[in-house]
Amino acid sequence: MVTNPIQQPSTATAVPRPRPALPGDLRGLTRALATAPAEPRWREHLVGRLGPVRSGFAEHVRLTEGPAGLYAELLHQAPRLDRGVRLLAGEHAAIAAAIAALQHAVRLPSVPAEDLREQVRNLLRALDRHRQRGADLLWEAYQADLGGED
Repeated sequence: MVTNPIQQPSTATAVPRPRPALPGDLRGLTRALATAPAEPRWREHLVGRLGPVRSGFAEHVRLTEGPAGLYAELLHQAPRLDRGVRLLAGEHAAIAAAIAALQHAVRLPSVPAEDLREQVRNLLRALDRHRQRGADLLWEAYQADLGGED
């Protein structure tokens, strides 16, 4: 049985969408994590790396959620993906809260550097899982369903 895959977003709309990814921002945050906390201005460096991550993630949310977002388009083309879309949208709130909490904690001298480093590691893991789940959902949406012939 052969079924047609759904139309990919890049061909479904006239205007190409910017890619909602954060690789450069995450590399900077990873480098800040690798820097020794004893380095002068380590916390300031970490604060500087969190700003672009927060902005990039907010842009990702803007491009994926809402009536004109990627998730709405996916659900229009493939309603079967509702559960996966709801999972990803729910992760947005948790990740945004983790970024905000880290930005707050890094400015408090009473928070130990190792605690901050653990929060950064947790954030990076959450972003990596979110990215993978999003990629899996897109793969599921746009794969061709090629079954065996009877």
